[in-house]
Amino acid sequence: MSDGPQFFQLDTIPWPAEEPADTPPELVAEAKRLGARRKFLATGEGGFHSQVSEFPAGYVVPMHSHGPDEMIVILEGGCTMLGDGGPSLSAGDSMVLLANFEYGFEAGTDGMTFMTIRTAKSSTTLA
Repeated sequence: MSDGPQFFQLDTIPWPAEEPADTPPELVAEAKRLGARRKFLATGEGGFHSQVSEFPAGYVVPMHSHGPDEMIVILEGGCTMLGDGGPSLSAGDSMVLLANFEYGFEAGTDGMTFMTIRTAKSSTTLA
């Protein structure tokens, strides 16, 4: 590992052909079918794990949770949070979710692209 900075240039990182084994297979199958995808950026460098995710209009991510704390930043489009999750969010908005908080969302009419930054490697647990 380098002592200097690590750079993650979004356009040079490929969309992976397969999802990690720590993602529930039913979510992976539905995401592929409907055109959702994610690209992994930092994978432990400096203690950070980050990814960019894209969801088509109306795509619903069911209630779920992750082990580590995370910050989500909406880059394009927007979403409506499900359950008691909070307000509708749009480009430029962000949220911090503490470990094991259950949330879900529905992508808005323009779809949604967001960046997730976590404090550790994560797996997804369906509610």
